[in-house]
Amino acid sequence: MIRLRRTASATAALALGAVATAVLGFAAPASAHVTVDPQEATQGGYGRFAFRVPNESDTASTTKLEVVLPENAPVGSVSTMPVPGWTVAVEKRKVDPPVEVHGSQLSEVVSKITWTAAGAAGVKPGQFQEFPVSMGPLPQAETMVFKTLQTYSDGNVQRWIEEPLPGGEEPETPAPVLTLTAASPSAAPTGAAAPQADDDDDAGSDGVATGLAVAGLVAGVGGLLLGGLAFSRTRRAPTSRE
Repeated sequence: MIRLRRTASATAALALGAVATAVLGFAAPASAHVTVDPQEATQGGYGRFAFRVPNESDTASTTKLEVVLPENAPVGSVSTMPVPGWTVAVEKRKVDPPVEVHGSQLSEVVSKITWTAAGAAGVKPGQFQEFPVSMGPLPQAETMVFKTLQTYSDGNVQRWIEEPLPGGEEPETPAPVLTLTAASPSAAPTGAAAPQADDDDDAGSDGVATGLAVAGLVAGVGGLLLGGLAFSRTRRAPTSRE
């Protein structure tokens, strides 16, 4: 009986293990994806950002990267940094109202940037490549979502286009996201006012001290004069006879 119970327990354990392996086997590990670095910046400012592209294929190289700038968050000034072995093409679109940059009103903004590898310059298996850009002034928005297409030499296209989920969970093919924070209010007026008040107080204190010193000096001189006069009168007064 004891042996039968042990055999049944072992069989049940093996069955549960097989079920768990089957269930967990469908859950693939999270893969690396295209990201933007840094991932946080300040609204209204300028910054240098790099789109970091890892190669996830074991046999093919990444030969093209297409980054679409969000329509709801236009940026007036966008420039690219040369990447050795890659060519870059920039597309623009009309915007209304215009975007202001250094006092100028721009009716066109960059809508898409495409990098294409020349020859054997693609991102090979086990490698990654960064594609730097400079952007600004950054819009008054909470996030910028850059939908991205990654093309491989075997024709496969990985679409990193899904926006962040409300619950904070990462989607299966997430797009690079730049989080924008509000600029902190300037503290210059407050800082400038404080020294002014201190200077006024110091000036007032110095004036009072000077006045008291002069008054003391005058009182001292007056006392010396009165003392001298009294001493003089005492010497001149006639001496009484007995």
